[in-house]
Amino acid sequence: MSDVSITYSKELLINGELIAGEGNLEKIVNPSTAEDLVLIHEASGQQIDAGVKSAQLAGKMWSKTTPKERANYLIKIANLIDKHADYLARLEALNCGKPLHFVIRDEIPAAADVFRFFAGAVRCRPSPTANEYLAANTSMIRMAPIGVVAAITPWNYPLMMAAWKLAPALAAGNTVVFKPSEQAPLTTLAFAKLLNEVLPPGVVNVLFGRGESVGSNMIKHSGVRMVTLTGDISTGQKVLQAAYRTVKRTHLELGGKAPVIVLNDADLNKVIKSVTKYGYYNAGQDCTAACHIYAEKGIYERLVADLADSVAKLKFNQEEDKQNDLGPLISERQRNSVASFVERANELPHSEILVGGVVPNTSGFFYQPTLIAGVRMDDEIVQREVFGPVVSVTCCENEEQAVQWANQSEYGLASSVWSGSIKRAMRIASQLEFGCTWINNHFLLPSEMPHGGLKRSGYGNDLSMYSLENYSMMRHIMISHD
Repeated sequence: MSDVSITYSKELLINGELIAGEGNLEKIVNPSTAEDLVLIHEASGQQIDAGVKSAQLAGKMWSKTTPKERANYLIKIANLIDKHADYLARLEALNCGKPLHFVIRDEIPAAADVFRFFAGAVRCRPSPTANEYLAANTSMIRMAPIGVVAAITPWNYPLMMAAWKLAPALAAGNTVVFKPSEQAPLTTLAFAKLLNEVLPPGVVNVLFGRGESVGSNMIKHSGVRMVTLTGDISTGQKVLQAAYRTVKRTHLELGGKAPVIVLNDADLNKVIKSVTKYGYYNAGQDCTAACHIYAEKGIYERLVADLADSVAKLKFNQEEDKQNDLGPLISERQRNSVASFVERANELPHSEILVGGVVPNTSGFFYQPTLIAGVRMDDEIVQREVFGPVVSVTCCENEEQAVQWANQSEYGLASSVWSGSIKRAMRIASQLEFGCTWINNHFLLPSEMPHGGLKRSGYGNDLSMYSLENYSMMRHIMISHD
């Protein structure tokens, strides 16, 4: 049942005012029960225009603030997240179907930490030394704001993705027009109220609506100078098509299919524990999830058997929240998509479903944690992003074959290598074509390190000092001595 004690924010934030949308009504659903939560009006075309224009106007002031001043604002935002952590976590768990204990433990603290990191990072940005690179002229580098940033985020981690986009953009001196996913906007709309308590009007404007009606008009707006998106490849292609007309900067994180390379000398217990945890965390709705394993033939049989035993113990849809290891998929459509992937894989003569593979007889959009063995490198379940609680395993002859197969993926976001030899693992890590490679671990993302992809996983970085560069214009200033 829905938590009737929670109040829902339904207003947009435009120029410091919380106002109702004037567009179509959209239904927000609880994925755990399939029950309706609330109806929210989309932003109208006029409201989108007003949001962008208010960001432009606010940018004239915000771009002139000092790094220290912007840092102080970010710290205030982090403190507000801490203060309202319970409320934000309950909204996030309800709107996304997540186990509440994971949201409280992982996502809320991570969101606050991102704002605190960029508060410090913007005050100590590195740059080349000012010098006379040409005689009688002193050159220096100035990192300037880009302008109005249109930010679009997905439904899998609403608050954390908001932090990843807002914190570096604001720290760099930009203003933002922000659109959360129409499927999971409740945390972000509540967060907008908190932002409005501390930020000057227009610095952040939060709109609501579908990609076709609101997102598309945001990125096409002539007043927007940069578009940052976390989403799927097809959405990224639409962003590029819309942005090229006005030569907007783009920052695209477009999903992944993270290979887990397990060598014969790996600590099998650690592998099983990590894949069970990070292959199914958030119901596998994570672009860095440990979703496909390439195991050397010497360890393959034991890995498959032990992993099947471990995955079979995962729990969901339990009345006691802390007993749940994963929640539902975000929607019936997403669950059906995951089920279709598994059904097609099951039709292959060489594959075998060891655990799960069925839609449970429950309310909501749950799918059983699933493990598929015997799949081959060129199978659809290996090559495409399933984005659900499904892990597949492929046997490979040796490490060279594992690396070759892993690099043939069209994705290039995240990967991991498991070996008892750090020398061996480092050699493999250096050959992998992925933005991040963990060794004897998976999934961990500190604010200090960049998160970004290669190939069709996109380009640009969230997190780290490098993200500040993505949201800045590098300018050369030269002063004549004459």
